[in-house]
Amino acid sequence: MNMTFLPISKLIHLPSDSEVEARGWIYRARSSGAIVFLVLRDSSGIIQVTVKKGNLPDLEFEAARDAAVESSVVVQGRLFEDKRAPGGKELRASAFKVLGSAQPFPITEYQSEELLLDQRHLWIRSREQTAVMKVKAAVMAGARDWLRENEFIEVTPPMLTQNACEGGTTLFKLNYFDREVFLSQSSQMYLEALIFSLERVYSLAPSFRAEKSRTSRHLTEFWHLELEAAWIDYRKSMEVQEQLVTAMVQRALRDTREELVHLRKDIGPLEAIAPPFKRITYSQAIEKLQALGHGITWGCDLGAPEERAITADEAVPVFVTNFPKECKPFYMKEDQEDPRTYACADLLAPAGFGEIIGGSEREVDLSKMLARLEEQGLCLEAYEWYLDLRRYGSVPHSGFGLGIERVVKFLCDLEHIRDAIPFPRTVSRAYP
Repeated sequence: MNMTFLPISKLIHLPSDSEVEARGWIYRARSSGAIVFLVLRDSSGIIQVTVKKGNLPDLEFEAARDAAVESSVVVQGRLFEDKRAPGGKELRASAFKVLGSAQPFPITEYQSEELLLDQRHLWIRSREQTAVMKVKAAVMAGARDWLRENEFIEVTPPMLTQNACEGGTTLFKLNYFDREVFLSQSSQMYLEALIFSLERVYSLAPSFRAEKSRTSRHLTEFWHLELEAAWIDYRKSMEVQEQLVTAMVQRALRDTREELVHLRKDIGPLEAIAPPFKRITYSQAIEKLQALGHGITWGCDLGAPEERAITADEAVPVFVTNFPKECKPFYMKEDQEDPRTYACADLLAPAGFGEIIGGSEREVDLSKMLARLEEQGLCLEAYEWYLDLRRYGSVPHSGFGLGIERVVKFLCDLEHIRDAIPFPRTVSRAYP
């Protein structure tokens, strides 16, 4: 078996009667006397394989007959048309070799979510998980390409910090030699420091939130795409966001259309996503929610039920702007037209999928920032370096953070965000 290897997705388009070699893992298997029927998978797709006694040495036929699901194999043979087979082709084996035999696979149909999570290291082999990971890779590639084309520079902020960016109640604490540090909730503050030399920066890195939230959209560890840019206000930042998200969606449609169809069937709503996105104020959102019967008052933050109601009938993402100060962190800039609110915006995915981006213009008034830190009881000493950014040549600037898994959850129409990451970390799970 020394023929030129092709992935299944390319092999299956070769002409009938082509002699080929395929390698991968057994996805399905059954036998009927002198014939073994297999479905072989690799990272690119699946192909039907038939192994008939007499068409190859007896030992090789017996190896095919005895090979269990998830055994890794190499098959040589000829392609034939078969409309009933996946992709319309069947590989009829003339040689068969087992490279890695498999024990009885612990995952079968109709398993519980808990078992699938316990066996996550094996479940990620499923076609669904494979499709999701390909979409996720396309989403990140689309983001990076758009950012490079628009002169954003990728940087590498630290994951260990002494600062609480999103509030002290959701920090993971660590002993760092002789002092206490935290896992990063956000790279925002470090990105702000870098705009003074690079002006437009971004990072794609993990963030950690010790939130005891048992919802379908929360992870304790997630991948965070964060941007900061000098010289722009929050309105201009929203334009950046809608162009970036559109580029990510378009890249996923271009590179992983087949996977998206497999996962969500109807990709029409994704093809309709294009700037400009709808914009409503927080106050308008509250009015809409109250009209729908939600018991929410002005000053309360929006939760999953409220975000779902706001976007249930929307086809494209929606910006909600100008949140009350009590809902948001200290570093946001006060809105000049409505001092009760910040110059900020959350971007909500359509069809009830909820927040995917949070962003704002950043406060540059040192006295206001000092007052807010004191009001919230935060340790000024830990923020001295951050306050220095306002002491030495500060400029108007804005930024935002995008949750990669939340975007993937929306694009792939997933019920739970844990299926948007290979090894999910939640309140109840850190294994495997």
